[in-house]
Amino acid sequence: MEIKSLTKKKVAIIGGGFVGASIAYALSIRNTANEIVIIDIPQAREKVDGEAMDIQHGIPAYGNAFVRAGDYSDCADADLIVITAGRPRKDGETRLDLAKGNVQILNSIVTSIKEYYTNAVILLVANPVDVLVQKCAEMMGIENGKIFGAGTNLDSSRLVAALCNYTGLKNNYIKANMLGEHGESMFAGWSTATVNGMPIDDYMKSVNLPWNDEIKAQIEKDVISKGAQIIKAKGKTHYGIATSVCYIADAVLNQVPTVVPVASPFHGEYGISGVSISVPSVVSGQGVEARLECKFSEAEMDKLLKSAATLKAMIESL
Repeated sequence: MEIKSLTKKKVAIIGGGFVGASIAYALSIRNTANEIVIIDIPQAREKVDGEAMDIQHGIPAYGNAFVRAGDYSDCADADLIVITAGRPRKDGETRLDLAKGNVQILNSIVTSIKEYYTNAVILLVANPVDVLVQKCAEMMGIENGKIFGAGTNLDSSRLVAALCNYTGLKNNYIKANMLGEHGESMFAGWSTATVNGMPIDDYMKSVNLPWNDEIKAQIEKDVISKGAQIIKAKGKTHYGIATSVCYIADAVLNQVPTVVPVASPFHGEYGISGVSISVPSVVSGQGVEARLECKFSEAEMDKLLKSAATLKAMIESL
């Protein structure tokens, strides 16, 4: 795969709301990008200017990024384009209703990006992310892996946090992923989870921690409901996804191959095609370089295929 020189480390963020601004803030204090441009509709320009200034004023103590408001022409020389723009689900609205609304918004965004697009990696954050990744790839018509979504990366962080609480260990000892759809059909990949390099089942047995299917199911259920819990408590989620995106952006901007569970279009892996779904994937300077075909259990494979079928039905309904 062709490797381009990434020297600018410029990120264009489409959408200047809570999520977009939080991503810009996380990127700046981690010194991940050299230039961060926040793009929104003209009516929101004053607010976006304010967000950029507010972030910029705190940078001297942490990094060197230049943060500003911009427009779609800034996508021309961006290394990474992050799409956060979209609306949240309304009371009584189905996920399909949300998908229809946000696909329309995405279509407008893609039309504007296309006018200036050169070779940037495109990362989608707006929901339903799996559906939007698939539609964006179709709309853009660019190479496999160049467009992907945050997928279950944040959900996987929530799973690790839950396991840290359960075991009393720090997060660097635990590797575990939520897989499939970023939604109700996602599931924990217990067969590939490890603690200090040991399979999680073996570790729990060795330290005499209670561990069975019921405990696993409860942890998985709690993780799946975490986003809804946060939204109920404060109305939105934005800090968690901001740090999650920052982690992914580091892999892209610094060309550091990193294995993360992100959503990208499948082309026959696991017998799945025509949908975007999250499995452990190698992310680097050109986006998703590979979707790893892990040795999942029979039950996990069944869940992955059902999750893919759920997404395919939604895409076909669009």
